[in-house]
Amino acid sequence: MTDNRTFESQADSGWAMSGVAFAATMMLMIGAFHAIAGLAAIIDDEYFVRIRGYAFHLDITTWGWIHLILGLAVIATGVGLFARQTWAGVIALFLVVLSAIDNFFFIPYAPFWSILLIALDVWVIWALTRPRAIRH
Repeated sequence: MTDNRTFESQADSGWAMSGVAFAATMMLMIGAFHAIAGLAAIIDDEYFVRIRGYAFHLDITTWGWIHLILGLAVIATGVGLFARQTWAGVIALFLVVLSAIDNFFFIPYAPFWSILLIALDVWVIWALTRPRAIRH
C-alpha cells in the first residue's frame, strides 16, 4: 500500500525545485524594488536627476506612479505564483516583460538600478519558460 503523503511531498518538492518558486521569489523582490523607487519619485520629485533631451521624457512623479502600480501588480502576481494559481504564470510573464520595458525607458534616470531590474526580469522569464523535467 502506498502512502499519499509520499506522493504529495514529491510533487511539492518537484514544484519547489522548478523555476516557479524562484520566479515567485524574484517577483516579490522586483515588485518591492519597483514600489520603493516609485514611492521615492512620488514623495520627492527631485530624487531622480532630470535628463535633458531624453526622447522619452515623462515627469518624475508620473514615472513614480508607473513604478508603484507595476510593483504592486508584480507583487500580487508573485503571491499568485506561490499559491499555484493558474492565471499567475501568464500574467507573470506579461508583467516582467512590461517591467523590463519600463526599466529600459528609466535607464537615464537610474542606470545601474534599471539594468539590474532588467536582468532580474530576464531571469524570471527564463525560470518560468524553461522546460520541466518529466516526473515518473
